[in-house]
Amino acid sequence: MDPPSHLRSLQALELALRTGSLTGAASKLAITPAAVGQRVKALEEYLGIDLLVRGRSGLQATPELRGALPHLHAAFQELAQAADLLELQRGQQIRIAAASDIADLWLAPRLPAFREEHPNIELAINGEADPPRRMGAADCEIFFGPLGSERGAEERPGELLFHDHVLPVTSPENERRVAALGGATRLEGFPLLHVDFYRNDPQSPKWPEWLASQGLKRTAPERGIRFQRIAPAIDAVAADAGFALCGMALLRPLIDAGRLSLPFPMSTGRKTSHAFQVRFRAETLHRPQLRRFRQWLLNEAGATRQWLASHGGYA
Repeated sequence: MDPPSHLRSLQALELALRTGSLTGAASKLAITPAAVGQRVKALEEYLGIDLLVRGRSGLQATPELRGALPHLHAAFQELAQAADLLELQRGQQIRIAAASDIADLWLAPRLPAFREEHPNIELAINGEADPPRRMGAADCEIFFGPLGSERGAEERPGELLFHDHVLPVTSPENERRVAALGGATRLEGFPLLHVDFYRNDPQSPKWPEWLASQGLKRTAPERGIRFQRIAPAIDAVAADAGFALCGMALLRPLIDAGRLSLPFPMSTGRKTSHAFQVRFRAETLHRPQLRRFRQWLLNEAGATRQWLASHGGYA
């Protein structure tokens, strides 16, 4: 048999025996117990023998496995030692995989403060729209999705950072123009930009829905330029190109700087069902710099939630 093709199954088997349970192995691997069981079952089916039996003290090796068990434990101990040596070479670097919009609009503006507080910690960030970098496996992933969701059976749910609060944004100049018009048709003639970032969120409003909820009228509100990402849509908005429905959580620095304006009260927005979340690889959280970064990230996310609530968001 080709060992690399079954390495994950062998790892799951070794950990299940070492910890005495599928749950214990799942905790070590940061996957679900069901996923551990699937890996072991795949190996059993390949070999045509049973490998595990449940005893009084937990999972135990079958007679067919006992002869190979010392070699299995020794092999993974050597792999762990090799991984530790390689880990030392990484030093203080933290590798982050993040959705490009949250990396550009939320994380990047806050990093100078983190670097000032932790000057010896190096951050390597890769967004999904960035060219691939040879930075190795990410230590953490920041993403937008349903709460409690798992991306397949082999991944744990993320930790909540914050929900977003979606409502119209525009440039200061367009805000002045709309304020001068008033009336139910005051958005008539202004381009409406569409951001697909929130398209899978069941609570995020689309233009026809939002206009109807505010008693406003607009010819063909479903038409207009579409953007896959938030950042280029915001660049267009800031250049007086129209109005866009965007989340306030990512835009606070631009609003505070006066590049963007809110032509309607925060109460006209809607809280997203999905949320920005972070998922750390369980085996990395023993590193002090990862624990410090995680705590800093959760603190910053808490400040964002507080800012939204204090400005009328999450209504």
